[in-house]
Amino acid sequence: MTDKIKKYIIPNIPYLFLFWFFLKLGTAYRMAAGAGFGEKLIGMVYTTGPAFATIVQDFHSFDWLVGIAGAVIIRLIVWYRAKNAKKFRKDVEYGSARWGTAQDIKPFVDPVFKNNVILTGTELLTMNSRPKNPGDARNKNCCVIGSSGSGKTRFWLTPQLLQAHSSYVCVDPKGSILEQVGAFLTRQGYTIKVFNSIDFSKSMHYNPLAYIKTESDILKFVNALITNTKGDGKDGDEFWTKAETLLYCALIAYTIFESPEADRSLNTIVDLIDCMEIKENDDNFLNTVDYMFMGLEKRKPNCFAVKQYKKYKLASGKTAKSILISCGARLAPFSIPQLREIMSYDELELDRTGDRKTATFFIISDTDTTYNFIVALAFSQLFNLLCERADTVYGGRLPHHVRVLWDEAANTGQVPQLEKLVAVIRSREISLCLFLQAQSQLKALYKDNAETIMGNMDSVIFLGGREHTTIKELSEVLGKETISMYTDSRTRGQSESYGQNLQRLGKELMTMDELTTMPGDKCILQLRGLRPFYSPKYRLEKHPNYPQTAEADKKSNAFDMAKLVTRRMRLNPNDQYVVYEVNADDADDDDDIFNYDDIDDPEAFA
Repeated sequence: MTDKIKKYIIPNIPYLFLFWFFLKLGTAYRMAAGAGFGEKLIGMVYTTGPAFATIVQDFHSFDWLVGIAGAVIIRLIVWYRAKNAKKFRKDVEYGSARWGTAQDIKPFVDPVFKNNVILTGTELLTMNSRPKNPGDARNKNCCVIGSSGSGKTRFWLTPQLLQAHSSYVCVDPKGSILEQVGAFLTRQGYTIKVFNSIDFSKSMHYNPLAYIKTESDILKFVNALITNTKGDGKDGDEFWTKAETLLYCALIAYTIFESPEADRSLNTIVDLIDCMEIKENDDNFLNTVDYMFMGLEKRKPNCFAVKQYKKYKLASGKTAKSILISCGARLAPFSIPQLREIMSYDELELDRTGDRKTATFFIISDTDTTYNFIVALAFSQLFNLLCERADTVYGGRLPHHVRVLWDEAANTGQVPQLEKLVAVIRSREISLCLFLQAQSQLKALYKDNAETIMGNMDSVIFLGGREHTTIKELSEVLGKETISMYTDSRTRGQSESYGQNLQRLGKELMTMDELTTMPGDKCILQLRGLRPFYSPKYRLEKHPNYPQTAEADKKSNAFDMAKLVTRRMRLNPNDQYVVYEVNADDADDDDDIFNYDDIDDPEAFA
């Protein structure tokens, strides 16, 4: 009932007063002396006062007719103008674009500063994904665009980590971010994880196969592996890619489901490929791996590994050799001893990132991209693992929001199906922040899906740059405003005259040349559903937790990665130890997966 009153009764109260006003005019007209219409109108000068002197009196039917007609006519005029509002716009004929204000962003800000995402120096966004007004809900996905030196790390990424309200997964070129905030995060109760591709001696172990549980996981991983190890980024003949996929799926399935737990790593896959000797002129030649799968077929003839391997074996000797060469070239980085040791087992626990306050850093080189593809492999697993864990363990929402801060997003590989993942991770308390030097980088990497990815970014921050495509699209998106232009004219002749005209014109809110010359301390924020904001960049020194960073006090706050990662067993000289002698000749050959070739005894390795 209350809603109906607000909707139908309150808006029409003014028309009751209009009805009374016209009714009184009808009374004055009727009381005026004169025979014709004109005389009546003149006579109303003397009768209007007495007619309005009394609020209530006996009214004639003519008075009621005039009152109703007047109120209805005014109501119809208001309704018509509201329905055709665009035809009656004033001062916005060519566009209504304008910059956002503090009043615009106010409903989206949490009163407690630490519960917000820092967007600019003056705009914040609440981390609450379910505000009181559902219309104020925005996802936390962001795209930060800025050329080299525009401050993506200092003005945007580092302040996010100092908020310390979520779990974080951060790509850290050169390791400077971890050194800056690592000690602060440790004091805040965070578990620090680090994968360091610059110095493997300061890196935790990461084994992608540790997260593979089903055949579906195998297909996803192989897809990500092939996508991110193309070399020059161009697709070759599709036949070779599909043939490699068959072999990878077979070897990974065998390693995951049949081999001892200690051997379930990519190192085993590389070793298996190295053992696959091929004789081009002898299609019946069997190598060690062939015998392994023949034994497996005796035990499990319908398993996934056997089916994939049999399809691969349909290739002739020469074709199979070409496939193996392609596989060897693709997996070449995994033959490097340091990387083999790093991938021998797993310490990153990517699937547990949302269980507790965790900060995982992927330290990469900004000059050498040899190992950058590992970041894309990890992220492709991360999103799927977290979504699955949110659904199966926590009823759809992780207990700790996970923010993925993907710096150098265009130089660290491609996550397959990212356009679909970015659309569904919001409901699981996961968000993705992409850092790009230009928007064209995303299009080059994800082709037609780039627009879909950007469409799921509720926040887009432009820190500055000169790339033409980015500047042009941004200028168009900002829209046009209506401006007034005065023109002066002067006519010379026998009689000189002057004139001045006022015109309405449309102008881009910010033209391309204004965007390219934007001051270095300014940025532009576009938040879905709001006017754009032209704001100062957030100054790191203003953050309440800045005193706990290494920049503020390097002696007390610098983070030492060497203390986080250790591989040497530290012996106490005062302890007693038992020394065992081991004879290599006594080793059980059955423990070697390469000897799983007994095709005569199906139960030997059950």
